[in-house]
Amino acid sequence: MICFSQIQIIITCALLDPTYPVYEEEMVVNLVKGTIFLSPTVLGILGNVFVFVNYMLILGGSEKKSIHFILLHLAFTNIIMLFAKRIPKTLAAFGQKIFLDDTGCKIVVYLERVARGLSICTSALLTVVQAITISPTDSVWRRLKLKTPQHTLLIFVFFWILNSLISMNLPFSIININSVNISQISKGDKYCHFLPESWTTRWTFLTLMVLRDAVFQCTMGGASVYLVFVLHKHHQRVLHLQQAKLLYKTPPEIQAAQSVLLLMQLCK
Repeated sequence: MICFSQIQIIITCALLDPTYPVYEEEMVVNLVKGTIFLSPTVLGILGNVFVFVNYMLILGGSEKKSIHFILLHLAFTNIIMLFAKRIPKTLAAFGQKIFLDDTGCKIVVYLERVARGLSICTSALLTVVQAITISPTDSVWRRLKLKTPQHTLLIFVFFWILNSLISMNLPFSIININSVNISQISKGDKYCHFLPESWTTRWTFLTLMVLRDAVFQCTMGGASVYLVFVLHKHHQRVLHLQQAKLLYKTPPEIQAAQSVLLLMQLCK
């Protein structure tokens, strides 16, 4: 619908104004940029909605596991992040530069930042739970196993509080781009503008954000290394027992390492 309306505008203006080629070129560029932004956004939203609905149906049944809640929460946070981050940028790419007021800017940027932190925290929790699940019964990791799904929900509450507090400075430092003069816009984006903050405020919240990312990504990395190590030991044991060198086309530890690296790249 957006693409069709943009094309109609181009044709109409070209017929009415012979000097329109400059504007036409700009609108074509906006159309291409918007389409490039729109395609992965739609695919990401549809994929995460599918995962969300799928695990909602699983949780509606008799079997409820902690990992189901984690995957459900991860899909939910990804949906929020895609809507808050990608949709405004897609609209901006189509040339819709002014479409959020001060309140809209505060909500969108705040939700995007909180959802990003939640995605990192939930991904780390998912990796830890996977490592605990495959660990031997006599392992220290088994002591960390979540006994009930209620424990998982309490962890989610902690994640929401933590990330909400880390991003609490944003509503006070973001305004609509119309609220500033043209000379101040160069360092902002196309729809919202970040006001200068005091040195103490900026570095306090930046330090908290970096510390959060470091702690949870290091946790994810440590659990991932342990996961690959356990799978490698299991693979070697099975090869020894079966005396089959080609039991797996791709060893499970390699598959796990590839999945972990992909997950960590997505959380950046």
